[in-house]
Amino acid sequence: MAAQFGRRLRRGATTTAVAAAAVAALSASQAPGSPLVASEDDQPAAGATPSDDNAASGNSPYFTDLPPLNTPNKPGASVNLPVTGSAESGIPASILAAYKKTQQTVAGTDPACRLPWQLLAAIGKVESGQARGGRVDAQGTTLSPILGPALNGQGFALIKDTDNGAYDGDSTHDRAVGPMQFIPSTWETWGQDGNGDGRKDPNNIYDAALAAGRYLCAGSRDLSLARDLDRAVLSYNHSNEYLRTVRSWFEYYKRGTHEVPDGTGILPVDLGAGRDRGTGSGRPATTTSPSASPSPSPSPHGSTTPKPPSKPSPSPTNPDGPAGKPSYPPPTPEPTPSQTLAGVKDAGTGELTATAGDAFAERIKVRARNGFGGPLAKVAVTFTVTGDTDAAFDGGKRTVTLATGADGTVTAPVLNAGEKTGEFTVRATATGTSLPAVGYTATVTARQADAIDRTGTTKPTAAPGATFADVEVKATYKGAVAHGVAVTATMITDDEKPVENDKGPYFEDGDGHPVRTLTDLSTDADGKLVLPEIHAGDTAGTYKLRLTTEGGATVVIELTVEAAA
Repeated sequence: MAAQFGRRLRRGATTTAVAAAAVAALSASQAPGSPLVASEDDQPAAGATPSDDNAASGNSPYFTDLPPLNTPNKPGASVNLPVTGSAESGIPASILAAYKKTQQTVAGTDPACRLPWQLLAAIGKVESGQARGGRVDAQGTTLSPILGPALNGQGFALIKDTDNGAYDGDSTHDRAVGPMQFIPSTWETWGQDGNGDGRKDPNNIYDAALAAGRYLCAGSRDLSLARDLDRAVLSYNHSNEYLRTVRSWFEYYKRGTHEVPDGTGILPVDLGAGRDRGTGSGRPATTTSPSASPSPSPSPHGSTTPKPPSKPSPSPTNPDGPAGKPSYPPPTPEPTPSQTLAGVKDAGTGELTATAGDAFAERIKVRARNGFGGPLAKVAVTFTVTGDTDAAFDGGKRTVTLATGADGTVTAPVLNAGEKTGEFTVRATATGTSLPAVGYTATVTARQADAIDRTGTTKPTAAPGATFADVEVKATYKGAVAHGVAVTATMITDDEKPVENDKGPYFEDGDGHPVRTLTDLSTDADGKLVLPEIHAGDTAGTYKLRLTTEGGATVVIELTVEAAA
């Protein structure tokens, strides 16, 4: 196929007997509850969706061929079909792999979207004939660029150049690029690296498919709901016929597909005057009915001008169409920029610091903003505590979802510090979207005391070889009880710069060995600490015991070992 797609068929360009029969068959299946129809029970999900003013493909032309009348069964499921399925159900290997990889990737990062790979296949079929029948290299990059016509406002949308020709080679107007036909300005926002080569290339099917998946899942769309799926498709190309065409292929591929070698995929019946007959891009498709309408002649603007279809005869039950064929329901309008979620941001949250076991005085607050930067109400925001911490929101919850108010803001519940000290993160995310989260670093500091004193008045005294009576201290912080404060006890020398004393009184470790420093001590709920048993040793004299708290408070207690009688 030529480097430029050029004259792909515009909306309504093909009307064949087979296509008409296919439409009738598909439409007849659109009973309530069918995935082709947005039922009254399907409620639109709130959140960000790309505006049709910035459609992924720029509302550029697309193939309008419909799937065969006899849609495929699962390969091998019917005696009337070969094991491989019908030719039209074959998708080139690399293209199919990219669609399925995208479904898996999005399911891991945005499971609420429920993106089906068959939807990507349907869009890829309509936009580029599955990358011209799978003419891609081993990395999934098209062998030659796939470019739509210049979006110069003459028969198409008017989009002046946004990339200086970097993607589409046109420094005057934008063109849709690659197998999923992204316009450059949309690719700059939504471009992805789907094959992990460090590049975001709209000509690579893995990159383009992942970008399309993210784009379709924007906002809080749930593509298992017909209404959300309609909105997603219309955001790609704002045309009711485009929606019907994509929906037809989507339903067709859900019935069954099979893999074919790259480069052997079936191209659409008619590529218009821009059809490339010398690329070897698979078997040329032929019409299945001699009564098929001839291809319309191209216009000077690089598009075809289709003949308007005749208006179907109305029926008493359906004034807009023939008897027995229910009309396709009008799609739900895309939200305006003032209704579209553009992201969430911090709304003035201060420093998040708390002592272990206490509540953070500061509460996390975020604001949802719309396409104009203004506040957006009723946006679900999920707050999640992450990291190696036992901190949690009130009620012990590590994840909480709340909705923004009329001013677009929402405040997280009180955050309680656990016993584990150090830093952790709280993330605020627009629920069910791929929009960037807001991250907050929170710090839990150890409990502290600014004073520690011995509670008794009698000087501790013991005979050689005996033990001292219980020695008790109490710690406070700003005059209040300091519970759970770490305390270190050390027998020290009587020097100007004391160090641990290797003589005199001592503690014992778990094996009964003498030790003169203990570090695993802490005050109780009353701020008190009763020291473990202190052995006097055999050498008479006066010795010093120093106690130091977390926070730097200290007290030195004299221990007297009496001389032998």
